Amino acid sequence: MGLRLYKEPRLDNPVLIACWPGIGNIGIIAVDILRRMVGAEDLGEIESWDFFYPRRVLIRDGELKELEFPSNKFYFKRTEKMDLLFFIGEEQPTDGTKAYAEGTKAYRMANLVLDVALKFGCRKVYTSGAAVAPIHHTARSRVWIVPNREDLIDEVKSYENTVLMSDIEGRDGQGNITGLNGLLLGVAKKRGLEAICVMGEIPIYLHGFPIPYPKGSKAVLEVLSTALGIEVQMDEINALVQQSEREIESVYERLPSEIREQLDKLKYVAYARPNEPEPITEEDKKRILQEIDRLFKKEPGRD
Repeated sequence: MGLRLYKEPRLDNPVLIACWPGIGNIGIIAVDILRRMVGAEDLGEIESWDFFYPRRVLIRDGELKELEFPSNKFYFKRTEKMDLLFFIGEEQPTDGTKAYAEGTKAYRMANLVLDVALKFGCRKVYTSGAAVAPIHHTARSRVWIVPNREDLIDEVKSYENTVLMSDIEGRDGQGNITGLNGLLLGVAKKRGLEAICVMGEIPIYLHGFPIPYPKGSKAVLEVLSTALGIEVQMDEINALVQQSEREIESVYERLPSEIREQLDKLKYVAYARPNEPEPITEEDKKRILQEIDRLFKKEPGRD
């Protein structure tokens, strides 16, 4: 178990942008588009066999030829304004049956990622994921932000279309970030690194389904573009958003009218105020999710 670096470039105080798959793949879509947009080069990888089971085994003529594991790769790019490191993991390691990182494997992986960051002189880290929110899919996704240091708050408040997670009404200044995108914030703080998690909103009625939500990814990409001083062409993400919206609308139109009426309430309220009823009750949510799940299971070719 360990790191393999293919090269050791000289980088000047690079910023690390790290992500793993999560709800709607919001973070990983945004970060991967940014990586490809700047033309980042391969830097190295975290060897996978101590973290994951093989996801593909190739046997030919009775002989084991290949084991394929989820990749965990580093990339780098020198730019005029700042040098960049990227880390993209295809899967989150766990010690149990949950979908997101937990336990000693997750902690070890977070530290290995930061080992590379510190080796190249990095002092700041961005991670990205999803924020499950009571919004309608026709609304613009905002970006919830969590810094790991108080002196970063003024900076993150300056970004357009963002809100501090602790300022979301009804959260009493608290919140929870599932998986490695959140864990890395704490590990970075322990190791003396600034870190900021940026999370694109996804409608609460879509978060449990295996579909990407590029509208949330676009919001994250816009914030990262501003934070890093990089001009990002939005053609690719806009195309993904349009395709996603067509697919979601196709499902939406087949929902019973009473379910659509419940969901349409989310068009007119962003968040429930304290002491006011939420636009959709827990019982409504359960019924809506069951109905959407039923429709997805009827879709041919869906996993």
